[in-house]
Parts: sequence; C-alpha cells; structure tokens
Amino acid sequence: MRPDLSAPVVVPIKNRRIWRDLARILSTIFNPFLTALALFVILAHEGGRDTIGFWRLLFLSTCFTSLGPMLYVFRLYAIDRISDLDMSVRHEREAIFSAFVVFYTLGTIVLYVAHAPRVMIAAMLGYTLSTILVQFITRYWKISTHALGICAPLVALMLLYGREPLPFLVLIPMVCWARVYLRAHTLLQVLAGCALGAGSTILFFHLFHIVPVAPGS
Repeated sequence: MRPDLSAPVVVPIKNRRIWRDLARILSTIFNPFLTALALFVILAHEGGRDTIGFWRLLFLSTCFTSLGPMLYVFRLYAIDRISDLDMSVRHEREAIFSAFVVFYTLGTIVLYVAHAPRVMIAAMLGYTLSTILVQFITRYWKISTHALGICAPLVALMLLYGREPLPFLVLIPMVCWARVYLRAHTLLQVLAGCALGAGSTILFFHLFHIVPVAPGS
C-alpha cells in the first residue's frame, strides 16, 4: 500500500515537549533577576579591592537588582496578587514595575553614596532607565524583560571586556527564541526588549566614560 502523501505530518508529542521544556529551562535560568546578579558579581569582582570590598559591593548592588525585587515578586505570588512568577498578565505588571523603579533608584543612590566604581553606577542607572521605560510601555504593550535582561548585561560585558565575552552573545537569540516559542511574547516584543537593554547600557557607559578593561589587568 502506498503512503498517503496528502496526510498532515504529525509531530510526536514527546518532541514538542522537549522543545517546550528547553524553552522553559532557558527562561528560568536566564530570567532578569539572575542575569543581573551575574553581571554585578563580575562588576563587584572588578571593582572590589579585596574580599570584603567584593562582598560589600555585591551586597549593595544585588539587594536592589536581584534579591529585593525577586523576594517582592515571590511575596505577591504567595498572596495571590499575581497569576504566576513570570508576571504573564500585562495589567499585573505595571504596578510591579513601579516598585522595581523604586528598587533601582534606591540602588543607584546607595552605590553613589558608597562611592562604588563608576561602572557599577552606570550599570545600575541603565537598569533604572530601562525599568522606567518598561513600566510606561507595559501600559500599552508587553515588552520582553527576559530579552532586555539578557541583552543589557552582555552588552555591558562587551563594552567592558571587548571581544572576550563574544561567544556568550549566542544566549541572546536562545532566550528570545524561548520567549517566542512559549508564546510569552511576539518577535517584535523580544526585539524591542533587546534594543532597550542595549541602548540604555550603551548610553550610561558612554556618559560615565567607561573604557574597556586592559587585558591582563
């Protein structure tokens, strides 16, 4: 019997689950809280004069970029103020991002008062500006914070270390693919998130005259 070539091709359910699981793993690992944490670990290591200086800078920065905002989201989820930890519902996101603006603004002030390295203040200001714009955009459109969250730190590292972090840029299309595949965002929304993350980072690194770190320094 000849096969019916007109019959639709059925993708095995197992294969679909593998791609969906991969997309979820990428979304979880490279969520904006963890990517910000990774960036400030590197910047604190670069700016800290000793072990105590490293931990001091890391604590001051991540309290306002990762730990504080993340605990705030967990609490909202625990008391049923948000539908899920991804903040998928657009109208729930606006108030949350207003709180994030407060976190990042306070983080910028604390780093400035603590005489943190310029690169850390510039990075914090980049996050602050991005969050303000995201909070405004969210009223009308669901821009991707995952795309912003992966693009901003990688652009910062490229500006700081030149071509050394270049292989890690593959993470940007991987995370963007994951968000589109999960139908959390459209292609335009992830591209907008990338543009906002890169643009705000480049702006403040330029304003603060951040120069690349010399190899071996």
